[in-house]
Amino acid sequence: MSGKRVIVTGGDGFLGSFVVERLRRTPWCGEVFVPHSRQYDLRENEAVLRMYKDARPDIVIHVAGRSGGIGANQDRPAEFFYDNLLMGVQVMHQAHLSGVEKFVAIGNVCAYPKLTPVPFHEDAFWDGYPEEINAPYALAKKMLLVQAQAYRQQYRFNAIYLLPVNLYGPWINREQAVSYVIPALIKRCLDAVETGRDEITIWGDGIPTREFLYVEDCAEAIVSATEHYSKPAPVNIGSGVEVSIKELVEKIARLTGFQGRTVWDTSKPGGQPRRCLDTSRAYQEFGWRATTQLDEGLRRTIDWYRTHR
Repeated sequence: MSGKRVIVTGGDGFLGSFVVERLRRTPWCGEVFVPHSRQYDLRENEAVLRMYKDARPDIVIHVAGRSGGIGANQDRPAEFFYDNLLMGVQVMHQAHLSGVEKFVAIGNVCAYPKLTPVPFHEDAFWDGYPEEINAPYALAKKMLLVQAQAYRQQYRFNAIYLLPVNLYGPWINREQAVSYVIPALIKRCLDAVETGRDEITIWGDGIPTREFLYVEDCAEAIVSATEHYSKPAPVNIGSGVEVSIKELVEKIARLTGFQGRTVWDTSKPGGQPRRCLDTSRAYQEFGWRATTQLDEGLRRTIDWYRTHR
């Protein structure tokens, strides 16, 4: 591989921007094209066709998507289903028709069944229905795997599917600070410290567990898989470390200096009971493992947010 032209859909978003940065430090990447949504609405087939005509890519990394936290998934399930399904289907189909050499589809851990045994192994991906609140979004992203495997079987199209866990890191935006677990907790704790409030309110009871991956580690995994992995089976991308929401709140409170009380609003949903991935396939297939410990990643993220908020 050398001098490859790469499209990164969603390359101006949170994960996508780190993928773009990592690609630009990769010897085999010659040019990165980021299709901004103002110019290329990937829900529209004409815009997708124009994107491929303008970029002439060898490789496509499809990161773009519409997503949000529990509240957003409750309020906008139809949008999340329609937008993600339409983007994925058209971007991959036109990649095949345009002669793209490789397509990297980015899924999401919430596509796993609600009660998947922990740690989640890729072989359990079809063993049940996703957690109900996230299901419309999750199933739309899950169809990327169906499409990738179907196109590989019929057209010999080299499409792979990666499954990252919940991500966090610098460059928190306004939407993340409201909707996503770690950014929202950091914002609430720092706001409380600055205003002198002695309590914060968190949805649920703190019992559900999650796994979190530092965004730079995820970008490294995506670029490594792009270069070294070309099989139909999905691949988990995570840290392999499970932490309860209660423990996470305690860590962020300590790192932000918040010493007040946490009030758990049990009238609100807590989401899927447990999430933690078996990440052995990623190491076996392309030698990737996460390197950033949760405490260190949280410290970097909080430092960035303090400086840029």
